Amino acid sequence: MHHGEYKVPGGKLVVADLTVADGIIASASINGDFFLEPDEALEDIDAALVGLAVGTSHEDLAAAVTAKLRSDAVMFGFDARAVATAVRRALGLATGWTDHAWQVLGPTPYPIAVNAALDEVLARQVGAGLRPPTMRLWEWNEPAVVIGSFQSLKNEVDAEQAERYGVKVVRRISGGGAMFMEAGNCITYSLYLPTSLVDGMSFADSYPFLDAWVMESLARVGVEAHYVPLNDIATEAGKIGGAAQKRLAGGGMLHHVTMSYDIDADKMTQVLRIGREKISDKGITSAKKRVDPLKRQTGRSREQILETLTEVFTQRYGATPATLDAATLAEAEALAESKFDTPEWTARVP
Repeated sequence: MHHGEYKVPGGKLVVADLTVADGIIASASINGDFFLEPDEALEDIDAALVGLAVGTSHEDLAAAVTAKLRSDAVMFGFDARAVATAVRRALGLATGWTDHAWQVLGPTPYPIAVNAALDEVLARQVGAGLRPPTMRLWEWNEPAVVIGSFQSLKNEVDAEQAERYGVKVVRRISGGGAMFMEAGNCITYSLYLPTSLVDGMSFADSYPFLDAWVMESLARVGVEAHYVPLNDIATEAGKIGGAAQKRLAGGGMLHHVTMSYDIDADKMTQVLRIGREKISDKGITSAKKRVDPLKRQTGRSREQILETLTEVFTQRYGATPATLDAATLAEAEALAESKFDTPEWTARVP
């Protein structure tokens, strides 16, 4: 018997109990606290799964369920994609948070290029099964701008102002926008996870799913935050952060977030070229108003917020503290030297 469970965000629990013979689903029982009309539609769902290969993709599983459902069937609190996720979890092809032994790497100062390199190294290690899924809190001592993988260097950064303020510019492997990161002015963390955790999810759904623990953390420090699609984290007072992702070929995935703590908005707008088109759909006229720091909203120190993030993540997912091994750090330092700290990579989109 294969057993898998999936709780639909904002919806109901879907459970799949399966038997498998010769690589084929021999029997299926879908159950849970969802609502379904008419009752006989449950037989349709079970029948749709029988005979399918255990390696059937999420998309094909959902399509099979949809095709088999009678025309008058109505599903409440779940859908065919939720059934597919529960089935793939039962078969070990999709995973949940508690299926993994998570680790937490606390904030240790590294040069900003090494921080960017660590994101690639650790995500690849998780994808290769060399490291358990991990949450890492960034720390750094230099003023920096980290630009997205596809951004134009000259369009995003005022080189003269960056040099004036001694700002280091580094390009990361994920997409998204530029991050202005003076030491102590923001909070950045990275998740390194297998793509099985977001199996079947759209990119839009995976962002709030991976950051649900962050919303709980912010609520504990008095901040009611929400996601603004695709990747902005905001409160009623304004944007406080943004997320970015990179899914690697080896099965590993990087998801990271930067939230403003005590940002120097004047300096940020001098160093970054934030054009009107960037903020045209935000209903505002000044880039300075886009980011509202956590320091003002919480009245807490940055260290207290980092402690809350660690506490919530540990409690929710049973994570344990870890330290970065010397071999991994050496690999990241070498990658920083050969890639992230080179003009060829930083200016690969001029």
